[in-house]
Amino acid sequence: MRHHAVAAMLAIAIATVIAMPGVAAAALPFGGVSPLPPLPRPAPRPTGWRDAGLPAIRGMTIGPIENALHPGVGYGSAACGRSLDATIDLGATWVAFTPFGRMWSTRTTAIDLAFETPFEGNVEAVGKAIDQAHARGLRVMLVPHLWVEAGGWRGEIEPGAPPDVKRTDGGYDFRGRATDAAMRAFAASYRRFVLAWADVARAHDVEVLSVGVELRSWLTSARATEEGRALVRDVRARYPGILTYSANWDDVDDVVLLREIDVVGINAFYPLADKAGAGRDELLAGGTRVGAKVQALADAWGKPVMFSEVGYTTRPDPAVRPWEWPDTMKGVKVDEDAQADAYRAILAGVIDEPGFAGFFVWRQFADADDVSQEAAWGFPVRGKLAELTVREVFASRFSADAWQPAWTVLGLAAFGAPGLSWSFPKVAPWVADVRPGTYPPRP
Repeated sequence: MRHHAVAAMLAIAIATVIAMPGVAAAALPFGGVSPLPPLPRPAPRPTGWRDAGLPAIRGMTIGPIENALHPGVGYGSAACGRSLDATIDLGATWVAFTPFGRMWSTRTTAIDLAFETPFEGNVEAVGKAIDQAHARGLRVMLVPHLWVEAGGWRGEIEPGAPPDVKRTDGGYDFRGRATDAAMRAFAASYRRFVLAWADVARAHDVEVLSVGVELRSWLTSARATEEGRALVRDVRARYPGILTYSANWDDVDDVVLLREIDVVGINAFYPLADKAGAGRDELLAGGTRVGAKVQALADAWGKPVMFSEVGYTTRPDPAVRPWEWPDTMKGVKVDEDAQADAYRAILAGVIDEPGFAGFFVWRQFADADDVSQEAAWGFPVRGKLAELTVREVFASRFSADAWQPAWTVLGLAAFGAPGLSWSFPKVAPWVADVRPGTYPPRP
């Protein structure tokens, strides 16, 4: 496993060099081709990631600019390069890119490969972004998403069925499932969509590809067993890298194709408390419960687990209903402390689990300076207290890490008081200064 450790050290060294002021990615001697060796596929066991000699995933999702009225700042642009540089400065070693396909509603069948611009333009832009990341020494996960134009969640796709009826209390009355014929038509359209992005992933040496995101109404049902397996087989025939599926946090136990993939992905918007005003101890207890669930899942399926997304908004009590986007709420307050506390609690709960391979923060955008993409109380951590928390976690040792530095900055001292290391059984110094550049060097 020694050569894997050397490769990991080389990747970090490359990222460090490129992050230095005045050093441009174009100056690399790699000619735009990924300088990083391919990753080995994790063995089918909970500790498969660590056993392959791979450092834990310390990742950031870089979202597209979701509006065609903002040209020149999306994937593959100079702005995207600056966003990647900021990600490296944060301590990340991975990025995730999220190209979209478009459906009109949860009741339609066809998936349009175009999103804001023609598909060919999106392929070119995403390919450039992947190359930008690789040139900086970052590993890449590609996560094709479905965008539902008329509103609604991709997890409730039922082609051809009557639309659900919204009640006065904000809930919905379910009005029936799609027919088998309609679901087969959707599955065929979805296969075309994912295979198109699998070709992009292969062409640009992407390390991890997600074959789906939150497709609850399809991939948690018995009717999808063979369709899901066939999809994974078809993707493997086109793409040689590591495969995951990004399940929603509350249905991952019911996904029928976990046996077919290499790493279990969770979009980890777990609630950490059941009422407003929860204190830090209660949030930490919630994070501990999440960690136990993650390890139980890894043990049950014999595969490492990662958070393909984890995020909390910058508002009061984001850990109570993290999936709730308050775009229709009035008078939403910005609460940086609440966001930082939620991040610290959930990540403290998982980094010591041997089956946990790492996580991707949700999210910043291809143009990190474009604040029009989300409100001030949105998910991005840049420039907020949660950024310091993420820096601390990225700089800490995970149980999944093959390397073992004799220090850590996240532990029983999770909210700032000196104490025992969370990741080591002996006392380790608390790193009180969390400004960039103050951490001990990682191997």
